[in-house]
Amino acid sequence: MVGGDAAGMSAASQARRRRDAADLEIVAFERGHFTSYSACGIPYWVGGLVDDVDQLVSRDPATFREKFDVDVRLRHEVVGIDLDRREVLARDLDNGGREVRESFDQLVYAAGAVPVTPEWARTDAAGVFGVQTLDDGAALIDWLDGDPAPRNAVVVGGGYIGVEMAEAMIQRGLSVTLVERSPEPMSTVDPDMGALVREALCGLGLDVRSGVTVTGLETRDGRVSAVVTEDGTLPADIVVLGLGVRPNTALAAEAGLPIGPSGAIRVDLRMRVVDTPGVWAAGDCVESVHRVSGQPVFVPLGTHANKQGRVAGINIGGGYATFAGVVGTAVTKVCDLEVGRTGLREDEAAAAGFEFVAVRVESTNRAGYYPGAKPMTVKLIVERRSGRLLGAQIVGRSEAAKRIDVLAVALWNRMTVDEMAGLDLGYAPPYAPVWDPVLVAARKAIDAIR
Repeated sequence: MVGGDAAGMSAASQARRRRDAADLEIVAFERGHFTSYSACGIPYWVGGLVDDVDQLVSRDPATFREKFDVDVRLRHEVVGIDLDRREVLARDLDNGGREVRESFDQLVYAAGAVPVTPEWARTDAAGVFGVQTLDDGAALIDWLDGDPAPRNAVVVGGGYIGVEMAEAMIQRGLSVTLVERSPEPMSTVDPDMGALVREALCGLGLDVRSGVTVTGLETRDGRVSAVVTEDGTLPADIVVLGLGVRPNTALAAEAGLPIGPSGAIRVDLRMRVVDTPGVWAAGDCVESVHRVSGQPVFVPLGTHANKQGRVAGINIGGGYATFAGVVGTAVTKVCDLEVGRTGLREDEAAAAGFEFVAVRVESTNRAGYYPGAKPMTVKLIVERRSGRLLGAQIVGRSEAAKRIDVLAVALWNRMTVDEMAGLDLGYAPPYAPVWDPVLVAARKAIDAIR
């Protein structure tokens, strides 16, 4: 196993359940200090909602060694793969880079993704952080707890990690500026929905600078002191990069593994690397098939990594499993603002060749007369002639984000808005209006296509 997080260790545990140690030796190389951890939980650890890093670890190395008989080698970075000799080369990072060679019959490449780091962010100055691993989170917390304590945070990038880290900085009591190059934050939703996100973020006390490009950093005494943008300079004691990730495929490409148009590794439905016998790949380094567009896509999410690793492990263990693809469902929150999305955005639907209509409805999360009712905006993207759902987005407060799951199920099963409008959804005033926002949106879409 190259990589000891969600995909790699899911593959290891599933393979072990089907083949015992006498029949299958499993070695897992992990360059960090942890296995099977939740990187998605880092912002909540940084913000103080999670007390201890161990709460983010699903299974530690000792559990894998004792319960699953997996030879976990922490702080070992794989630096070479020789497919002809069926061998990997790793460096022991805690022992001066001592080289270790290990042969294999089956190889699982689960190296994950790496943060996008522009040239201006590649600095030796202290106080600039990416957020990808638990080690990254620990370093960031040490900086926040240091002396002098930072007061001004600049978060660069308004995607999931960016807005979640902005929330963490707010909870830490810092003054926070969020800088996003696109016209609106949350580019995974359409700009009209992103505008709702921006308005809400500003209402929470964030200084949101959208449509602004960062060009550099200023430093003083070896520490970051400001972020330079095309529109001026922003004071910063700490800079958090939330510019997204790219598949960690440099080692795979060097070994000759096929890289797809998304930039990630090409695999088949069973997670076998295409045209490469005995080699499997899973997690944030592989591309998946989008079930709506039919196109190969790179969608790095822990949910996919766990499922893909499980599929690979079942097959390695002698069973049979396939990965059915993705629809890009994702949710996030900033303070009390919730955002959910699934399927295609308008630009993606157009690029895939669909003729579509897009509708938006304003509703509430509960019956309007019930205490705590909050506004919610639901957007549907629907194929014009068939009425098939192509994508959906939701922005609102309490109970907004998880409503996206209803729409994701409809999308997964290729439902039309006519079918959706008749869904028998749960109703009670504390949970929904008599016409759930999902049903109201479906009815509006029906009117639009007719």
